[in-house]
Formats: sequence, C-alpha cells, structure tokens
Amino acid sequence: MKFAFFTLGCKVNLFETQALTQLAASRGHEIVDRDADAVIINTCTVTSVSDHKNVRAFHKLRKENPHAVIAACGCFAQTDPDRVRAEGEVDLVCGTSDRARVIELCEAAVSGRPTPDTRCRESGGYEVLPAGVPRGRTRALLKIEDGCNNFCTYCIIPYARGRVRSLPPKQAEQEVQRLQAAGVHEIVLTGIEIASYGRDLMPQSSLPELMRRLLPAFPGMRFRLGSLDPRIVDASFCQTVAGFDNLAQHFHLSLQSGCDSVLARMGRRYTTEDYYNGVQLLRQVYPDCSLTTDLIVGFPGETEEEFEQTLDFLERCGFAAVHVFPFSVRKGTRAASLPGQLAQKEKAARAQRAKDTAARLSKAYRSRFVGRLLEALPEHRTAGRWAAHGLYGFPIYIEGTGVVKNCPVKVRVTGLYRDGVLAEIIP
Repeated sequence: MKFAFFTLGCKVNLFETQALTQLAASRGHEIVDRDADAVIINTCTVTSVSDHKNVRAFHKLRKENPHAVIAACGCFAQTDPDRVRAEGEVDLVCGTSDRARVIELCEAAVSGRPTPDTRCRESGGYEVLPAGVPRGRTRALLKIEDGCNNFCTYCIIPYARGRVRSLPPKQAEQEVQRLQAAGVHEIVLTGIEIASYGRDLMPQSSLPELMRRLLPAFPGMRFRLGSLDPRIVDASFCQTVAGFDNLAQHFHLSLQSGCDSVLARMGRRYTTEDYYNGVQLLRQVYPDCSLTTDLIVGFPGETEEEFEQTLDFLERCGFAAVHVFPFSVRKGTRAASLPGQLAQKEKAARAQRAKDTAARLSKAYRSRFVGRLLEALPEHRTAGRWAAHGLYGFPIYIEGTGVVKNCPVKVRVTGLYRDGVLAEIIP
C-alpha cells in the first residue's frame, strides 16, 4: 500500500507522524506525497484558527487523494470527532491514543475489511512510539512526555491529551542509543509539558534527573530541550545542566504575558519576577544562551497599560526570539467566556507592536555572534545556501561549497540573514 502523512501543529505531532511513518514502512508500505491508498493527518486544536486549518487540510487531501482512506488523529480529532466526521472527507477518526493501531485500521479499511469502532477514548498510560528524524530533517525528535496537568484558562490541550505521562528513563536511554547508532547528531527532547516529566513514574523522576543520565552517557550527542514551564528553572536545574557541552544553549521558556495581572487571569502559576529570576540563573551558566518564548497578546481584559508592561518585560529579558500570537477564542476553555474580549483589530495591532519589539531584540542578540566561530549541522538548501542548526536558537545559513547534509562543519559568522546568521565554512 501507499501511505501519505500530513502534520499540523507542534513538535509532538511531528514526532508522532514520523513514528507512524516508521511503523508503516516497517510493515512494507511505500511512503508517498500524493495519490496514496491511505492518508493519515495529524491534527491540531490549540486555537480556533487551528481548527479551520484542519478542515481546509481535509478537503485538500481528499482532492489530492480522491480514492484514499483518510484517517484523522491528533488533538482536533480527539476533542471534536463529530465535526471531523461532519466534514465528510475523513473515513477514520482516531484521536490521541493508540497511534500505532492507526496503520492497522487503514490497512483494514483499504482492503474492505470492517474496522472496529474508532471513537476516541480517554488517553491511558504512556504510549511508546519510535523516535526518529522527520522526513527532510536532520535532527531527531524524542518524545519523553505527553499530557498536561496545568489547565491554563485559554488552553484546550489537557482535555485533548489527558494527564501527564512519561517515558521511563531506561527506555529514553535505549532510544538515544538507537538514534546514535543511526548517525543522528542532535536530539530534541519534546513533549506537551516536559517540565512535568517523571512525576507520574514509580519511583518518581524529573527532567533534571533525566538530563543527569543522558548528558554524560552520550557526550557525542547534542541534546536540545523543548518548551519549558519557567518554574523548572531554579538553582538545582542550572547546577544539573552546567558544564555539559552537549546541551544546546537554547532555552524556550513559555511566558504568554509580561504582566502579572494578565498571568493570573490566564491561570499561569508564576509571576514575572519568578520568570526573570530563571532568566538570570540561566545566563549565569550560559551567558550567550538563546532565550526564546511564546506571547499571547489581547487576552480578555488586557488594558493598554498591561500590554505596555508586557513590552517592557520583553525588553528586560532581551529575548533572542518571540513567537507572538493574538488571543484566539477557543471554545471549551474558561477564557472564551471571560469579560473584556478585545476586537480583532486591536489584537492584531498589539501583535504587530510586539513583533516589532521582538524583531529588534532578535537582531541585537544575533549581532553579538558576527565574527565568531560556530559549529553547524546542515539540514537543507534554501535560496542557494545551506540552512543549518547550531548550538544556539537561530538558524545558520552557510555560503560556499563542500557542505554535506547532516555532517557537522565549523563556520565563521559573517553577518545577519533572515531569522538567523550568514556564515562561511572555515577552511
């Protein structure tokens, strides 16, 4: 059979899609981009905009694969299966659990065999799926955690993914060993809320404890952490990661707002001062580290003064990059019914102001690297250059010849380019 895959949303979805791709290939199926016998779409539902993107993708995939069995899995399929079915393009709705079984269900449907009830069910224990490198990439993704217990007022994901569940440390080590043997040079540790890693295990573990096992055991492998709840960054965390050259100096600390009153309405469990203390601790260990974050602007009730506090806080932290999102009303969350909903025009205007501030901060941060020597891991060609990953959080665009995908090279930064830096290979 021919299988095609389509992914929307976060790195966790990307991880799960590559795992399904591996499982399909291991069963002898061919992986294609279109004209497939079966198409699996991994859906996202983090915002109402995401839901619309899912629906558009259903119609696009049906047009490109008119005779295929189309299966939807992921968060949108989990939270609103009736809407997925109502679009009339999807044959199987599989949710966020039992991912490995999706391949079998597609096989049965294509063969005309009856398929069992595919209604979504509550996520159970941690589902182990094979880590690997997504198609066209060089860095491997290893999902170490699923689910979230935080229930922020704007977020639907805990309802889609369930409570925190973790990959046991021994199995994480085994996956790293397998990836290293396959020639992988960098692994991104990802999950829905990896700062909560290990609290469900018996005996309990933690993300710092996992790093204490992985970093010294695999000195030739670079590890990069996914998005972190800022509360995990304390003196103990920094003491654990300090001194290891194989941890990427890139920390994505989720912020959402730089104003304490807005954070309280969001249900976030830290203050801006808590957040800034973590920023200072990280910079004591890694002075040049890339600190990146997410920001929601135009949250219900956000005043101009509160928004100005957020802009000032961005300046105070000096972020390397900020992903800015105007607040999107998400049905099923507490924030959807909060008073003080802002007009779309106002939210868009604030988003632009925040992006302008973020762009200036990013340029100032990246300028510090001009003239420096860096190690780069080439991934793909773009506009006549190689785009590569480095130790920090920005892409490196390499000029010149002699570059080979997934072969680390030493480069000298010559200037700024797009969202990263321009560099040349060191002879």
